[in-house]
This record gives sequence, C-alpha cells and structure tokens, in this order.
Amino acid sequence: MAKYLVILESPAKVKTVKKILGSNYEVIASNGHVRDFPKSTMGIDIENDYEPKYITIRGKGDKLAEIKRYVKKADKVFLATDPDREGEAIAWHLKTALKLDDKKMARITFNEITKNAVKESLKNARDIDMDLVDAQQARRTVDRMVGYSISPVLWAKVKRGLSAGRVQSVALRMICDREDEINSFIPEEYWTLDAELNVQGEKKPLVAKFHGDKNGKMNIESEDKLKDILGKLEKADFKVEEIKNGERMKKSPLPFTTSTLQQEASKALNFSTQKTMRLAQQLYEGVEIKGYGSIGLITYLRTDSTRISEEADHMAREFIAENYGEKYVAVSENTKKNSNKIQDAHEAIRPTVIELTPAVVKEQLTRDLFRLYQLIWKRFTASRMENAKYETTSVKIGAAGYTFTVATSKIAFDGFMSVYAEADEEKEAANVLLNKITKDSKLSLDKFETKQHFTQPPAHFTEAALVKALEEQGIGRPSTYAPTITTIIARRYVAKEDKNLYVTELGEAVNQIMKEAFAVIVDSSFTANLESLLDMVEDGKVQWKTVIRNFYPDLAEAVKNAEEELEKVEIRDEETDVVCEECGRNMVIKYGPHGKFLACPGFPDCRNTKPYYEKIGVACPQCGEDIVIRKTKKGRKYFGCINNPECEFMSWQKPVEKKCPNCGKYMVQKGNKLVCSDEQCGYIE
Repeated sequence: MAKYLVILESPAKVKTVKKILGSNYEVIASNGHVRDFPKSTMGIDIENDYEPKYITIRGKGDKLAEIKRYVKKADKVFLATDPDREGEAIAWHLKTALKLDDKKMARITFNEITKNAVKESLKNARDIDMDLVDAQQARRTVDRMVGYSISPVLWAKVKRGLSAGRVQSVALRMICDREDEINSFIPEEYWTLDAELNVQGEKKPLVAKFHGDKNGKMNIESEDKLKDILGKLEKADFKVEEIKNGERMKKSPLPFTTSTLQQEASKALNFSTQKTMRLAQQLYEGVEIKGYGSIGLITYLRTDSTRISEEADHMAREFIAENYGEKYVAVSENTKKNSNKIQDAHEAIRPTVIELTPAVVKEQLTRDLFRLYQLIWKRFTASRMENAKYETTSVKIGAAGYTFTVATSKIAFDGFMSVYAEADEEKEAANVLLNKITKDSKLSLDKFETKQHFTQPPAHFTEAALVKALEEQGIGRPSTYAPTITTIIARRYVAKEDKNLYVTELGEAVNQIMKEAFAVIVDSSFTANLESLLDMVEDGKVQWKTVIRNFYPDLAEAVKNAEEELEKVEIRDEETDVVCEECGRNMVIKYGPHGKFLACPGFPDCRNTKPYYEKIGVACPQCGEDIVIRKTKKGRKYFGCINNPECEFMSWQKPVEKKCPNCGKYMVQKGNKLVCSDEQCGYIE
C-alpha cells in the first residue's frame, strides 16, 4: 500500500484529520512557520534587488529533522497548511526547506475540517500558488522594512526600545486623532419637549414628542426658545392631523466575516479580539463531539467574504424548513456588494454541520467556546431565513402651528429574529393606545415634560469599533486586526479601560514622531492602497518585487531625513529642581517603557530613581497644591493633585488658572476654547 504524508500547520488539527484519513496517511504538524527573516538583521539584501534572506527559525531545526524522517518514508507528501496567503507561504517554505520535488509533493486546502472537505481536498490537489506566496512575501518584506528602519529612529528620539509597524502605526494614529476630537469637543445645549395628552375614553395618557413646525423638523437650542414655544402652546388645542399605517422590513443579517465576528463577540460576549480568534481557532481545528468524533465545528476563521457554498446553503434551508417551517426559509439571499478590498477565496464563517445545534454540543464545550459557537450558529442560520416584518403606525398631532409625533411598531412576522438578535438592538415596545386613535379622537393636554441635554463627544474607540474602522478604510486584513490591537496595548501606546481604548503619554509621543517624520506610513490611504497592491500581486497582475522597488527608496529617504534632523537637535536629559537625596545632584527626566521617570545623572554610581510628576503651573482648586500630570495604572493620562491620596482632585481635561465668571468653578482647556468644568453651567470662551 502507498504511504502518504500530510503536513498541517497546527498540532491541534492532527488528531481530527488523522481520524478522517485513516491508516494509509501519516499526519504531522509543522507548528507554524519553519523559516523567517533573521532577528538580528533586516534580512533583505537591498543591493541585490531586495532578495529576502530566510533562515530556519531558532528551535525549529529538530522539528524539520523530524519531518524529513517522515518525508523519506512517504510516497507522496501533501502540504495542508491554512487556506490563505500565510498558509501558502508556509507550504512554500516547507517545500524549500525539505527540498521536495514537484512529483512527490502536492498542495491541498480545506475550508473546514470535516470528512467531506478533507477527502475532497485530496481529489483537488494542486501545485503551490506562487502568486499567493509572493503576496505574502511582499507584505512581510514591507512590514520588515518599516519595523527595522523606523524603530531605531524612535529609539534615538524617545530614548528606549520602542517599535513601529505599518498597520499598528495607523491604528495608533486613528486612536490619537479620536482622542484629539474628544478633547476639543464643545458640548452644545438642546432641549426635548414631550406633551402628555389625555385621549377621551382612555385611561392611559399618550406621550407625543415635539417634532417641529409647518417647515419641518426643528431643534430647540435654548431655554428661551423652549419658553417661547411653550407660551404659544399653553392654551392651544391638540388635534390628530394624520394617521399613517405601514409595513417595515428588517433584513436578515449576513453571515460572519472575521471582522464582524470580532465586533459582535465584543458587543454580545465582551470578548477581546484576541480571545475571539483564539476560541474560533479551537472550534475550527476540532472538538470531540459525541456521535461525530473529533470534528471541526466551524469553517476557516480568517475571511472577509460573506459567500456561502451552494451545498451549505441548501442544507441550511432544509434544516430551517424542517425545524421552523417553510415560511421561515429565505426566498432571496441578502448579499453584500463586494468592494475591491474583499478577498473572496473563502466562505463566510459558518457551522460545518448545521444539525449540530448549540443545544446538541453544549455539554461537550467549555462555557466560552459554547457561547462563541452559539453566536456563529445563530447568525448563520438567521442569514438563510426570511426578513422580519413590522406593522407600523405613526400619528401626527398639531397644536398652534407646531407638530408632535407618536410612532409605534409591532412584529407581524418574526422571521430570522426567532433565532437571532444583534447585541446592540433596541427592544421596541408596541403602543397599544395608538391603534385606538382615529382622526376624530378628542385630545386634551395633561402636562408638558421638558428636559435639557448636551450633545456628546464622539465615543472612544473600543476594540470592536477600531476593527470596524480599520476594515472600512481597507487597512490590514482579517488576520491582522487582533495582533495589531494586542501589540499597541502590550507596548503601552494604548490603555484599555472598561472596553474603551485610550492613548497613553508614550503613545502620544510615538504618534507625534511618526506624523512628523513618516507621514506617509501613518497615512490610512497609503496603507489601504498597499493592501490593494498586494491583492494585485495575488491575482498575478503585479510582480511582488515591483511593490518593494517602489516602496523602499521613499522609506529610506524619510529615515535619512529623520536621522539628519535628529543629529541637529541634541537631546539632553532634562534637568529638574528635584535633588537626589542619596548624592545631592539635580535629578534628570528619563524615558522608560511606561513613560517618564526621574533618575540620578550619577548612574551607575548612584541608581536612585523616583516617579516624575510634571507640574502644569495651576493650583489645585481643592487644596491649593500643584496640579500634575498623572497616569492611571494602565497608562491613561489625567490631571491630579500632587498631594494625592490626601487630596482626591482629578480631571481628564487640563485645568487652567482662570475661574468661571458665571459660577466661580475651575475651567478646563478643550481644543482652543476654555470651558467651565461644571457642565450644568455651560460657560465657554
């Protein structure tokens, strides 16, 4: 009998694939990449047309030797690494490192680890797709050039081992830009007005919202304007002017892509992007299920396509008809128009066997695995179901030339909502009273409800919101979102508190240098354009070296300019008036991984260090001591009293010496304006 060898990427898949293929197949794992650039140098021969220098990754020599022993015994070797650019590159590196000839080797890919998919992949064995490999080589080379060229510049400028990355620098800039927007945001006042109306013959009152006048919608910007409207309405008659009955559709959702799964898991389950990807990987690689053995529960988790195979679509529709009824099966399919950014090689993320409902697998999965699988299963099932239908009623009420409105809706057909509802969806309560109102209904005013509001600044990015923004701007790929966010948090450029991402002092410093010296790198359109170039390499339309030849000279020039400018500026340690209690010298400001600190200039003879507090020249409004710039445990900047913890004063915005002329409280700086710290006062100058 012929002996076949299948080489996978992940050891977690070995058991599942081995069970499927049987005794003629030996199944082993490479444990990811086996070759890469050296760590000590850039590893790209600039003089020799940017030829990459790959070496065996440290610690992988034994693994390669073990694989070679298996290769010798095999008649045929199947390289079954992941079905994406990186998987294709790993297969190519394996072929090169193992010196496999084309006759003995074949490349296979499967989108799901099930019996049908794995056996089908063997029938469709092919050569390694060098266009895919080259797209990955181009990405890896550009990222390497950025990291190894710019990081030393940051090191020289900010003093310690920082780093820059092509996608991470853009993500950091987006967070910094949002922080600037929030800090310079000035809230604007507005009022809402509700009329509580008695309906003749009914016990419950009807609450109608102020809409506007005969010219359309109208905002109430001040209390004076509100009083003017109330004066005209005081003795006015309220009459029903218009009743509209209609129908509204709520479209069934599209199945998950990598980014939409990360967003929804964050909102619904409070998972970080990293946790979502780790759990999804386990579901894809294989779980022991009673009656099925070891089976991959979901399809490949790195995809930006919403496409579903015909076979999976057919099985889902059959399942829905059988379990929910024919009327729940979608007549037409919701689709998303593919932009140029979409790689449509894979299906969307879906369960491999729809009959394996969450209830069936619950006992065999850990709590978090179950919750993620349930989310994926419900979303996919809902995507094959009919839209939900609502019956809507809206009533327009007139009084003294002004218009008030009341609207309600009730579900006429729940459709996909019988299975799935999105995490941030608001529950709608039907207003039964509206169905009893006619044009002849007699209305009388009971009371007005007025409320003052202030417009809110843009929200801080959460991981989910950042993933959405990166995807919308075409920055990065599904596989890069989680590691990018993890990196900027790990480097302490960004702090995560209560789901929100805040830029730290260190992050601000790095972003400022990147914007000044490497504006192109942190430009989102440049990064998005590079992604489309990589897609063209993958499609065989552009040579990968062409991308590098066009990219590197500009980068090298920017690095050279930055280095020259740095040479002109002698960066000395800033001396302070704080005296070292151990040797009497004036202490200096140093930079560490967590930002600034005070150190004795007599190092290494004197190793005294202490926290550095930067005074802003403003007295604390509570105790009169100095206000200093402080940081939360996670690195987010705020302004607090130097006398902490005795004095608990703190402010996210920078306080100023000037007091509010209206109420006497301290004022803060927002952009180029001064604002009273008391929102209720609202004084601005």
